[in-house]
Amino acid sequence: MTASDQRRLLGDFVRAHREKLPPEGGAVRRRTPGLRREELAARAGISATWCTWIEQGRDVKASPQALARLARAMMLSRAERAYFFELSGKRDPDGPPPDMNDAPSSLVDAVQAIKHPAYGLDRLWNACAWNKAAANLFPGWLDRDCQRNLLIFVFLDPAAQGLIPNWKDRAVRLLAEFRSDFGHSFSDPRALGLVERLQRESALFAQAWNTHAVLEREGGLRSFHHPGKGLLRFVQSTFHPSERPDYKLVILKPA
Repeated sequence: MTASDQRRLLGDFVRAHREKLPPEGGAVRRRTPGLRREELAARAGISATWCTWIEQGRDVKASPQALARLARAMMLSRAERAYFFELSGKRDPDGPPPDMNDAPSSLVDAVQAIKHPAYGLDRLWNACAWNKAAANLFPGWLDRDCQRNLLIFVFLDPAAQGLIPNWKDRAVRLLAEFRSDFGHSFSDPRALGLVERLQRESALFAQAWNTHAVLEREGGLRSFHHPGKGLLRFVQSTFHPSERPDYKLVILKPA
């Protein structure tokens, strides 16, 4: 991704979130949705010109502190804020320390020690570890000797549509959760290649990607239409190794 591409994405992100913000004083009849640039700038304590330039994708020099004020003015969630700072190429002054580079071996051991379906994901959402219960639960993803990327399975494999109830809604939410991690991978050609492939091959992915939605991965009730066992329900929990928070341990406990 070039610097100009990254600035364009940053501008699209800021504009999309500005247009979601309610105007001061409640409902106001306007031709355009959300806040005007001048109103967002006033909230953030920055110039309206700077807001205009950043939305236009110009090469604007801003301090991390100014970006932090803009993030607060846009009322970004933690996942959205992390993505915003990755796009800007600056460190969040209130953010966590940067990740290390080596995957933890403890993740594999933890997955194998759990009797319920469990698997590990790397920052590109490739399955890096899974147990037999998980392979049995996810036919077409973890039971095959092939590419085990969760997004490729969900968006491109017809088996996922039969396995996952409310497939479209679940897929769109999964993408928004992945986007939070994608914010850490702009310089990784593998991440860019994954997104480009999914945009080419999945109309749903391409449409949802352009909404710039960002969510943290959450647990809760998950249902599956298993081809051999019928409807199965689990409570999903997701954990991050303390030494490598870009990896995930996902556990599915029968509900």
